[in-house]
Amino acid sequence: MKQSTICVQAGWQPKNGEPRVLPIYQSTTFKYETSEEMGKLFDLEKDGYFYTRLQNPTNDCVAAKIAQLEGGVAGMLTSSGQAANYYAVFNICEAGDHVVMSSKMYGGTFNLLTVTMKKMGVECSLVDPDASVDEINAAFKDNTKCVLAETLSNPSVVVLDIEKWANAAHAHGVPLIVDNTFATPINCRPFEWGADIVTHSTTKYMDGHAMAVGGAIVDSGNFDWMAHKEKFKGLTEPDESYHGIVYAEKFGKAAYITKATSQLMRDLGSIQSPQNAFLLNIGLETLHLRVPRHCENALKVAKFLSEHDDVAWVSYPGLETDKYHDLAMKYMPNGTCGVMCFGLKGGREASIKMMDNLKLACIVTHVADARTCVLHPASHTHRQMTDEQLMEAGVRPDLIRLSIGIEDADDIIADLKQALECK
Repeated sequence: MKQSTICVQAGWQPKNGEPRVLPIYQSTTFKYETSEEMGKLFDLEKDGYFYTRLQNPTNDCVAAKIAQLEGGVAGMLTSSGQAANYYAVFNICEAGDHVVMSSKMYGGTFNLLTVTMKKMGVECSLVDPDASVDEINAAFKDNTKCVLAETLSNPSVVVLDIEKWANAAHAHGVPLIVDNTFATPINCRPFEWGADIVTHSTTKYMDGHAMAVGGAIVDSGNFDWMAHKEKFKGLTEPDESYHGIVYAEKFGKAAYITKATSQLMRDLGSIQSPQNAFLLNIGLETLHLRVPRHCENALKVAKFLSEHDDVAWVSYPGLETDKYHDLAMKYMPNGTCGVMCFGLKGGREASIKMMDNLKLACIVTHVADARTCVLHPASHTHRQMTDEQLMEAGVRPDLIRLSIGIEDADDIIADLKQALECK
């Protein structure tokens, strides 16, 4: 099926006499007739549901839809995008391991890897996404277990050369994990370019209405864990907490997601609520309609800003003059996203003042939903970073992150124009 049909039709497949609309299975538990039946579920000998902390029918239907959109073999929902990135990495890493990560990752993910997971014994090396192959290769160590990057970085909107990074990861026998939140599978499917695992903050474009926090992980099924069994013992050696099951042998291409569900979700419990999954599914049904409108509006706004006398710079890959335009045309020929960055000639204070004068666009700690919104990362999402870390992450002091909604583009431009004129 085409992406637009998958958005509407995939996931929930009602049988004769069942509800046409995906039901909310608002139950923590599920009944079985015998103890033996329940025991088989706990032994991973049988498919089914017994406790929503691990799996829920509503969630699984939505995860299946996202997996189909990405072209993966299996997916799972998490309570947030942060949880998705944490689970995606921690599922194959433990104390003493190492991760290679793009230095332009979203501030929350940057902090997760460089601070919190460091305390857990997982080290991280940062590499500029524009680095050469030799520079990327130099970051790998014997204990490297994965590479983590974003299709489009938040907030700097750097376009990742997916093939280059995937080739580097595979040359060192590890998977490439790509956060595809901004591009969405409507504009980019990283698996087609060599990525192995994809994550999402479903809170953003997939939900599309700022209603429900959530995350997702999708596995391509392409990475051969057994070919690198010494690196990934959690998948290739017996799990004593499940009677010695070897995930890669028993579950094949579904091994990675099965382990993440049966181990991490069991022990850490960052499940997405069925109610939120239901709301997410509603958003997914119009994803293919909204994303092109976001991109169309964003390109018009980016052109307006690039021609304004008070604007010092604009970063949007859709602009032909943008540094990443060629890469964007390779990986996202139909558009990138609705997010852009720009700065004013008056510097940081001028940027803040302009934001305070906006009327239609709101200052919110969010991005990528139907409404136009704005943020000053150095003062908000990235304020825990030092100036050096900010520059390393691609966040200039004057950087304004502007998320273009699906309103009329002329109204968005009019709001920006009046705010720029209020000096």
